[in-house]
Amino acid sequence: MKMKAIVTVTLKPSILDPQGEAVAHALQNMGVKGVQSVRIGKHIELEIEGGEEKALRAKLEEISRELLSNPVMENFHLDLRAGG
Repeated sequence: MKMKAIVTVTLKPSILDPQGEAVAHALQNMGVKGVQSVRIGKHIELEIEGGEEKALRAKLEEISRELLSNPVMENFHLDLRAGG
């Protein structure tokens, strides 16, 4: 079975986000009101041939932790879906 994994990587709340601050400042300069803060992250999609979902999820979490994110500075969220 083909699966689609979507990994969202974001900076931990305690880590400064200068890129997000620049976007927030630009929005303010454009006259956009009400934006309290902006945080920038990464969106990663993987299509992978299946196997047992629990084992696949564990492997994708390992990949996300070891390769796709920096656990010192970033959090990740994994969304695993059937299809691709």
